[in-house]
Amino acid sequence: MPNGRAITDIASCRNGFPVVGEAADNVLGRCKEYPMEIQGQALRKIFWGWYVVAGTFVIIGINYGARYCFGVFLKPLCEAMDWSRSVVSTAMSLAILFYGIGGIFAGRLLDRFAPRWIITSGAVLASLGFFLTRFVETPLQFYFAYGILVGLGSACLGVVVCNSSVGKWFIKKRGLAIGITTAGVGVGTLVFSLAAGMIVKAFDWQMGFSLLSVVVLVLCTGVSQVFMGRTHPEDYGLMPDGETATRGRAGQGSPCPNLPPAPSTRRLLRDARFWIIALCYFCAVLVEMAVFIHQVAYAEEYGIGRVAAASSLGIIGIASIVGRFFFGWLSDRIRDVKHAAFLGLAVMTAGMGILLFAKTLGLFYLYAFVFGFGYGSIGPMLPILMADRFGRRVLGTAYGLVTFFAVGLGGFVGPIFGGLVYDTFGSYLYAWRINFVVLIATTVLILLLKKGAPAERTD
Repeated sequence: MPNGRAITDIASCRNGFPVVGEAADNVLGRCKEYPMEIQGQALRKIFWGWYVVAGTFVIIGINYGARYCFGVFLKPLCEAMDWSRSVVSTAMSLAILFYGIGGIFAGRLLDRFAPRWIITSGAVLASLGFFLTRFVETPLQFYFAYGILVGLGSACLGVVVCNSSVGKWFIKKRGLAIGITTAGVGVGTLVFSLAAGMIVKAFDWQMGFSLLSVVVLVLCTGVSQVFMGRTHPEDYGLMPDGETATRGRAGQGSPCPNLPPAPSTRRLLRDARFWIIALCYFCAVLVEMAVFIHQVAYAEEYGIGRVAAASSLGIIGIASIVGRFFFGWLSDRIRDVKHAAFLGLAVMTAGMGILLFAKTLGLFYLYAFVFGFGYGSIGPMLPILMADRFGRRVLGTAYGLVTFFAVGLGGFVGPIFGGLVYDTFGSYLYAWRINFVVLIATTVLILLLKKGAPAERTD
């Protein structure tokens, strides 16, 4: 291997100190054990963290697009199986609950193992769940295939693994990097919702689930194996954000510090900041999922066609892409990232207010854009808040825990809540009004989040 400057920079940091002489040659020798793409990265001077961003963008897009198009299947499943909307929506609630449960374990595994193996395992499990869903005949079978298998599998493909992986590669550019990654949710929602709407209309809901199975298995496995080999840049002798290590004598200081031990789970759960973040995003995700699962059926009640109604999910996806970039960018440029989170929740609240009066296609699309832009803040802001308050070292564990409480439990309650309200009152308007009030309270609560001392000082 040539001894170019970029190569020696990779070898210049070992155990937090510059490495020179024979020791550096030994580190260079070990670089041969790393993937060829990493060696090539050293020569091209392209920080590998950006390839991780690209890979997670694709994986997140597929994962969330495949699940967030569930609303397209809601009425066809009810009509074909003669099930109520609350029965069908319970499957999505279970999927989100097990997504949250799986996120706890996925986050802890990410702090110890390479993300590609976690993602590959999740792709196999989720693909199996989608495939089995097409053969269900009873609600219990439906709950097992979609609720449990898809839920657990998607936890290994979701934001806990993907955003935490990206967050470990960046500090100064964390907001931008995570914003790009989470934009995959919007792109995936747009593509999959439109495709699912056309497939269900042209064929049936069984064909839709079969295609989801193939796409998840092939693409998520392939992308993770290529782009997501290891967890930390330090594993490759690199530094966060692609900064260049300064060579010198050992002990003279280095911009590549030792990472301190991660705080315990008990310590996280005793921190009031953790519970404020968890409660705020529990409420936000509850509203989000109640709307996502039921808005297509709601629009059809006012004479809006199924394909046109499904396209509103695409509009939310497009708007959320803009929102994810914007709020990620904003968080890198303000003193306290909680104010970016506040703005995102406020915009989401405004969108919910528009939905209360959205009985025409034009107003429905306006709601979708405003709500989608605000909803786009959830993806980047949740991991950014956790990293800002608790540090990079424990991001996987901390993010996994908060995902269970916020996304798992909030997402579990949301679809069931919407279905029960409709089955009880014959209208979704009561659910929308409650959602609006909940979002107002959540927007105020996030401002109470104290900065405090982070759990580590590497950031």
